[in-house]
Amino acid sequence: MPPSSFSSPASLHDLPTPALVVDRRVLERNLERMAAKAERLGIALRPHIKTHKTLEIARRQRDLGARGLTVSTLEEARVYADHGFEDLTWAFPLVPGRLAEVRALAAGVGSKRIRFGVVLDSSEALAALESHLVSAPLPGPASPLTILMEVDCGDHRSGVDPGSPLARELPRRIADSPSLRFGGLLTHSGQAYHVQGRGALAAVAQTERRVMVELAETLRDDGVEVPTVSVGSTPAMSAAEDLTGVTEARPGNYCYYDYTQTRIGSCELADCALTVMASVISCSFGHSVVDAGALALSRDPGPPEPPGGALPPTTAGRLLTAEGDLDPDRWLTGLSQEHGEVNVPLPVGSRVRVLPHHSCLTNACFDRVWVVEGERVVDRWKIWRER
Repeated sequence: MPPSSFSSPASLHDLPTPALVVDRRVLERNLERMAAKAERLGIALRPHIKTHKTLEIARRQRDLGARGLTVSTLEEARVYADHGFEDLTWAFPLVPGRLAEVRALAAGVGSKRIRFGVVLDSSEALAALESHLVSAPLPGPASPLTILMEVDCGDHRSGVDPGSPLARELPRRIADSPSLRFGGLLTHSGQAYHVQGRGALAAVAQTERRVMVELAETLRDDGVEVPTVSVGSTPAMSAAEDLTGVTEARPGNYCYYDYTQTRIGSCELADCALTVMASVISCSFGHSVVDAGALALSRDPGPPEPPGGALPPTTAGRLLTAEGDLDPDRWLTGLSQEHGEVNVPLPVGSRVRVLPHHSCLTNACFDRVWVVEGERVVDRWKIWRER
């Protein structure tokens, strides 16, 4: 990732706080490792950019072989389409009130057409989309709009029950539609965030694979072509060892990882690339206060701590030692909008480095990320967090 032209402090310790910081070497290692794993498993990698929201990392993911990107909002889709990314999947249930924007993206950017995939899991969303395209058809003989049906593989957040009649009816209706193209099946193994250990994560990944492949085979027996079988989640992908029958994976958090990922077993502490630098601004009543609150770290409660240990059941964030280890004696006990409370008194003006519970939410709190190598600041990247 070549550095851009910028002016910034030379040292990590000179950054204005609160500062979002990414370790370039750790980031690069994470990107290369996941790209190599996807290649070894024989699947395409379609990274979810909601974690980093930067053009620089997305371009590096593409350089390493990513065959498209996953976005979580239409605003993200527009940003990446405007910057030359031509294969995007909006992995979020289709919003009927935003069909005109979906059509505009599918129609292309300027004179350039893009492949744009959208996701739905209901007859109502499908009917709304078909009705919209009747009144405003897409240009060209073949639809550039790819429809993927979301399948619930155990997370129970959204998606069609794979054993329900709807799981066979929706793909047939999409495939038979003159204005749409059925792209295949998509799922998210969010339940992987509720288990711990590589064995448990691998079991989630295997269940995800089985559910998706079995449904794809059923649809093919019905005469419906299923080009794409897409799975998701960094924890499951980190532990997966067999993805036979799957065509692509959409992990996102793997570029940065975070404290939650270390606790559930997706990664080691040394794999965490993103931290927040904060300054101590007050010290009284036996504790101290830093300038990183909920608007810097989010309010994600993080994973529960093991019972019987030195830590409380939950923390607001973990602090790192100067050597980069988890500090066993200091942690964040609470967050308000701009304030973070630390459990012990620290000198006003001193600095702490926070490992966030959830890097995706923390990243979305900032407008820029400072890129470091060791303690040297080497670049600054814009975070495209348009809403």
